[in-house]
Formats: sequence, structure tokens, C-alpha cells
Amino acid sequence: MGEPVPIAVLQMCSGVDPNANLAFIEEQVKAAAKKGARYVLTPEMSVLFAENRDMLTARSEPFENNGAVRRLSDLAKDAGLYLHLGSMAIALPDGRFANRSMLFSPDGALAATYDKIHLFDANLPGQQAYRESATYAGGEQAVMATTSLFGLGFSICYDMRFGALYRALAEAGAQVIAVPAAFTVPTGQAHWEVLLRARAIETGCFIVAAAQGGLHENGRSTYGHSLVVAPWGEIIAQADGDAPGLIFAQIDLDAIDAARQRVPALANARSFAQPGRG
Repeated sequence: MGEPVPIAVLQMCSGVDPNANLAFIEEQVKAAAKKGARYVLTPEMSVLFAENRDMLTARSEPFENNGAVRRLSDLAKDAGLYLHLGSMAIALPDGRFANRSMLFSPDGALAATYDKIHLFDANLPGQQAYRESATYAGGEQAVMATTSLFGLGFSICYDMRFGALYRALAEAGAQVIAVPAAFTVPTGQAHWEVLLRARAIETGCFIVAAAQGGLHENGRSTYGHSLVVAPWGEIIAQADGDAPGLIFAQIDLDAIDAARQRVPALANARSFAQPGRG
């Protein structure tokens, strides 16, 4: 039996000033380190929660020589832990952006990156069509990083609705899957907890979900309720509402094998022919 791994999850109400958001992250990560956390996850769009595309363009940088990336690298090294930036917008050459998650090692090295695969394109009843793909370029590669703590699978927000991604991460060796997010209040109330618990149960992984919460400077409201779910589906840590702050949990890797032995869904999975049209 191994020792449980202490982790922290940061809930934020990110604004439109990257420097202010980064200062808050620095303060909270240092506080988490003092309490013994060895891994900290922040929400989706932690560095800038822009009001519109013009603001996104004006305040986002390319990946190369990115000032926020350098600052986060230094923070991980100073705190001596794995710092997982849930995501930030990265300017791309074609005028769009990548919604990119980044993992920094305790020595400050950039250990892995992941670009959000699933983009929300929808025709909403009574509203103008929403096209996330007009602003963001979707990623094409699932990412599982091997760390000294655990196998870490990457996802971002809307990805959680696509169970095949989570199964692929678990089959690749993920023991913990991160879900940084910025859920709206109505969808959060309806789907946040049940989807995250389902992803934990079906994969036998720990699900670590860091959320944006509250009324933001850009006028949006997000749901909050960051949480950590164990492989059997029970919530072992949860933010009480949408206020910014840290929650802490212990990741007991022995619970993964125990859950997968009780319900060996990964081992029992079979390929099958697609349904025909009758």
C-alpha cells in the first residue's frame, strides 16, 4: 500500500486582467504548498476570462516566449509541486486560439500540454447559433502524462460529455483525470456532479475538477462547486458554492485497483459492429 497523495483544487472567479489572475494563482498555490499539496489544479481559462474576441486578441500571447507560461513555471519551481494550469488561451497564427492545459513539474519544466478537443458548436433554441470553433481550434491528441505521483489524464470542460475520451485515457494508464471547467449555472446545476461521478465510475479513476465560479468581470456567471471524485463514485472533497478558494483531498491510488476489481468494466469492454439502419 502506498501513501495517499495530497492534492489541492483551486476554484477561481477569473477576471479580465491576466496579471491579477496570475497574482491570485500565485498566492493560492503557495498556500496549498504550505499545507502539503503536491499537485494543484486550476480552472479552465484561469489567466484570462475575456469579455469578447477583441479582448482575447488584445490580451493573449502566442505560446513561444509567453509571459504567463514563464511565470507559472517559476511558481511551480518555487512551490516545489506539480502545477496544472487548467487552461489558458494561446494565440495561434490563423487568428484563432488554442484552449490549452499545461502541467509544470516541481522543477519548473513544462511536462505536458493538452489542447481542448471538443468544442461547443450548437444551435440554441431562441438564440443565435453558438460556434466555439469560430474562435478556438480544437485539439486532435488525447494526453496522458506519467508523473512521479500518478498517471494523469487531461480534459477540459465540454470534454466531460464524451465518455470515449475518458475510457481512452484510463486504458492508456491514467489514474487521475483532470477536468478544469467554466460551467454555466443552468448546466452546472443539471449536469456537473452527475457527469463527473459517471466519468469516475466508468473509468475507475479519480476525477479532479477545478471550476470557475461566481459573477465575472466579463458579465458571465459560472457554477463553481469544484470537487474530487473517487473511483467508486463518491465525492471526497467539494467546494461549498461558487466562492474562490482551495479544497484539499488525498488521492489513495489503492482505491483504483479496488474499484476496478469490483467492477472490471475496462477489462470487460468489447468491440462491436455499429448499428445498422432498419
